[in-house]
Amino acid sequence: MWHGMRGGVSGDASDGITSGVADGVAAGTKRCVVAIPGRGAVTNAASRYLPVRHIPVDDGWGVDPAEEARGLKTILKPDVTRQIITRNASPDVPFTQSINPYKGCEHGCVYCFARPTHAYLDLSPGLDFETRLFFKTNVRSRLETELSRPRYQPSPIALGTNTDPYQPVERQQRITRDILEVLLEARHPVTLVTKGQGVLRDLDLWAELARLGLAQVNISVTTLDRTLKHRLEPRTAEPGARLRTIRTLAAAGIPVGVMVAPVIPFINDEEMEAILAAAADAGASTAGYILLRLPLEVRELFQEWLDTHYPDRKARVISAMRASRGGDLYRAKFGERMRGTGPFAELFRRRFAIACNKHGLNKEPKTGLRTDLFRRPRGQQLLF
Repeated sequence: MWHGMRGGVSGDASDGITSGVADGVAAGTKRCVVAIPGRGAVTNAASRYLPVRHIPVDDGWGVDPAEEARGLKTILKPDVTRQIITRNASPDVPFTQSINPYKGCEHGCVYCFARPTHAYLDLSPGLDFETRLFFKTNVRSRLETELSRPRYQPSPIALGTNTDPYQPVERQQRITRDILEVLLEARHPVTLVTKGQGVLRDLDLWAELARLGLAQVNISVTTLDRTLKHRLEPRTAEPGARLRTIRTLAAAGIPVGVMVAPVIPFINDEEMEAILAAAADAGASTAGYILLRLPLEVRELFQEWLDTHYPDRKARVISAMRASRGGDLYRAKFGERMRGTGPFAELFRRRFAIACNKHGLNKEPKTGLRTDLFRRPRGQQLLF
């Protein structure tokens, strides 16, 4: 049973609501899906674990849900931290340890594969993911404790594997800097992927880590088009600022690479060569790319984004994604989830290889970061 609401409709989440189903059930209503300045998602569908979902519609009562969404403020709350280092055994990622200082990300990248994790908090992977953020607590003492355990064996810790450690709230929270200070004291290797130029605030730490052979930084550049950037990832650094960040990091002696991620057919894929050329010119020595990933709620969020910004391209984008995912919009199979399969995926692979060869990227043999300098933090006096 569906019930009309002021500015929305609701229903049993077990019905597997999609935009099409919702529009059909809520007959006579107009679903409100419009661009929201400064935000990537255009709706705020509830967690898949909640029994009821609300979908904004214009019911003629004069309340515009989209207008209300424009006034959303960022809410920041502590996340009680029990274990700060996360471990994984995924065969297609180049790390086994990671730290994510934040849950949720104010950058607002509509395609972010981490969005569905907000459902575990009974929050929406849509606008909630961008506006209701959680930060790790007591990071310095907890990281020192974990690094001081007698059985701990050092291997590179990756920052920015889920959400960006240099998203805007880091300016005040300084959690990422606390982590870096502990890792430098412990002579522990660390890697980073970021879209933010906030990394330059910590240039002193990254430069010293790099001098010791303990650091690798990757800057994600999705597009060189400012208009597309503002639509796709609204609160990230401008394309030019990211290239200047690469240049500054390289000049400081920090190994820096570029990530062309995600590659979206018919949206930004034509820029792959230009991005790699610009990054190499700025001083990047390595490069990688990832095909758009659409797990769980991200599928509908991204399609809503296409409806809002590129309705004329939506059919071609979706068709290309299905052709690259074995007929589905997404497959999480190891070895395929990052690059896809099929003719589009093969074309991207070849274009990437040719461009890297042309611009001298990925020429040097890969060498791992040092682990032989590791020393347990002196701030901890532990009894076992």
